[in-house]
Amino acid sequence: MAEKFKEPLLGHTEDEDHAPGGILSSSKYLSQFLSNHSFFSSFVIGEDDIPPIAILTSIFQYSLGAITQTFAGHVGTLDLAAFSVENSVISGLCFGVMMGMGSALETLCGQAYGAGQIDMLGVYMQRSWVILLVTSFLLTFMYIFAEPILLLLGQTEAISQTAGKFALWMVPQLYAYALNFPIAKFLQAQSDIMAMAWISAAALGLHVLFSWLLMLKLGWGMAGGAVVLNISWWFLVVAQLIYIFSGACAESWTGFSWKAFQNLWGFVRLSVASAVMLCLEIWYFTALILFAGYLKNAEIAVDALSICVNISGWISMIALGFNAAISVRVSNELGAGHPRAAKFSVLVVVVSSFLMALFVAILILIFQKQYPFLFSDNLEVIEVVYELTPLLAFCIVLNNVQPALSGVAIGAGWQSLVAYVNVACYYLFGIPVGLLMGYKLKWGVQGIWCGMVLGTVVQTLILFWIVYRTNWNKEASAAAKRIKKWGGESGGKENLEK
Repeated sequence: MAEKFKEPLLGHTEDEDHAPGGILSSSKYLSQFLSNHSFFSSFVIGEDDIPPIAILTSIFQYSLGAITQTFAGHVGTLDLAAFSVENSVISGLCFGVMMGMGSALETLCGQAYGAGQIDMLGVYMQRSWVILLVTSFLLTFMYIFAEPILLLLGQTEAISQTAGKFALWMVPQLYAYALNFPIAKFLQAQSDIMAMAWISAAALGLHVLFSWLLMLKLGWGMAGGAVVLNISWWFLVVAQLIYIFSGACAESWTGFSWKAFQNLWGFVRLSVASAVMLCLEIWYFTALILFAGYLKNAEIAVDALSICVNISGWISMIALGFNAAISVRVSNELGAGHPRAAKFSVLVVVVSSFLMALFVAILILIFQKQYPFLFSDNLEVIEVVYELTPLLAFCIVLNNVQPALSGVAIGAGWQSLVAYVNVACYYLFGIPVGLLMGYKLKWGVQGIWCGMVLGTVVQTLILFWIVYRTNWNKEASAAAKRIKKWGGESGGKENLEK
């Protein structure tokens, strides 16, 4: 895998000889290239793979938990801290595993769709369901033993007990994750995302209404929040399944098949690699919440930091939309044998995500100053959040470029490589520096966060370098070999082409 980064960025191919005059910069050829192969066409209303739609879908789904957390801040300080810890540590860890394992479909479904093997998309989704449902059963024990796990991690008894009770209520959400993420990747791979966006918007609207009604108006508190959050996630799953089974995806969904149980071990390997890559990113900021729980006045520290992480996570859904869009485009183009289009798509999406993040960060700085009481009624919490806002704005910019680069990795199938990068940058560098600044230098929450942000900076720079040095012609060839091995042949090998 490392050899490709030593080769020229792009080599000469026979396809390039068909360009008028043999020169890419020719205005006529460039115009045709942009309209037919570039990521620019995705921004035109009416196209199937519109990045804004992917962004909105990500925001709508992420907002389900974020809305519950917002209402929890008005139920009580302990409730907010407990929900934040449960949502970040228990549900957050499982969310990362499910989403990460489901992202294996972004590589396989995307490249198969680009190669014209559309019927295999439904088979891949079923394989992913089998693997993720089994994984969900194993992860259920984390929910059952959430209280002792949190106590072992050093959380206070009050926070651990309340969070443990809430975790038991949230077990149904775990199994919704197992079905939802493969469905999402199945639809995204074929750029069929408009229905998913409408379903997510409807789920969010109902979630806000019933969360307010049950948690605040009727006084059910966090029990009401758990009921609504579970139902909202299962509404997403059932509605999307109805859409798929109704015939809207007739080419890609041909019914249940025994092929779903073929090559399972090879599929597990790619799923695990995808999960490790994504989980190392999600858990990194989960650790941030945990470390805040060791500081003095832990409830205030956890509340303030969880609000900032919640805002950052909310905004990062913009980047997750770009992540989904670029992973689909890169995988489609590589599967179709269009390395130049894949390369150009990367350039456009990275620049677009940076500009979008910069604009949003400026808005956040203004918003936090004008509406400080929106996320909590506690003056101490509000004061700490206000102090963290400049760092939050910087993180928003950084955390919205990095997922776009991760999307490139998923589309090209580099999950294992990026997992190693994440381990080195996050856990061998970022966390130790954060702990040093937070505890040894006594900078508190700001120190922990600053140190860990440095880890993200290093990781982002490395991903930039990897993408810059990539030979996209070689990646297109690797995609062709991968598609051939995973084309549904019963006698195919179980190992992925790396």
